[in-house]
Amino acid sequence: MKLIIGNKNYSSWSLRAWLAAKQSGLAFEEIIVPLYGEGWESLKRDDSGLQASSGKVPLLWDGETVVWDSLAILEYLADKVGRERFWPKDETARGMARAMVAEMHSSYHTMRSEFPMNIRKRFDGIQPSATTRDEVVRILGLWAEARARFGSGGPFLFGTFGAADVFYAPVVSRFISYGVAVPGFAGAYMQAVWEHDWMQAWIEASENEEWVIEQYDSAPAIG
Repeated sequence: MKLIIGNKNYSSWSLRAWLAAKQSGLAFEEIIVPLYGEGWESLKRDDSGLQASSGKVPLLWDGETVVWDSLAILEYLADKVGRERFWPKDETARGMARAMVAEMHSSYHTMRSEFPMNIRKRFDGIQPSATTRDEVVRILGLWAEARARFGSGGPFLFGTFGAADVFYAPVVSRFISYGVAVPGFAGAYMQAVWEHDWMQAWIEASENEEWVIEQYDSAPAIG
């Protein structure tokens, strides 16, 4: 099994797929394709897998099977190893976790644009737009509900690490990079995600990358 991902410092969708692959427990080969680097355009044209995914990462190869899109990758892996490895056993908790993952997958466009993932950087004095503030409040509200209702079994959203944490891990990184003020319960959750062994491995690798994408390394212009 091969997982094609982008730069670890910048690619939030790659982080999700990589965490999902780690969560599956299956062995996989990691292949990094530097985004926007030399040869990126030709690679998108010439690589059959990237053609299947419209030139986007992440991309999972498993024998004859090609799966693109981070949520599709997570669900494919869940089917292979057992869905309980990713999703809460309790039906009500599982329903909320699925809804939160789907919302993260399809929403928060303004926050994504204003706060692109950059694990290595810390930006001070960033004033987000009103839309981004609303999106942050929405995320914190979902975190609070999940933790209050279903988080008694551990430090993560539904107690133990699972699909919801996989999908909100890049948000944790964004909140840290852009100095987003959060209440205590959210800070504790973010610390648990940030200190998770897999996240630490990803963070260390991102810090050792040589690639720099200038447009994501300067403070965002908001307003």
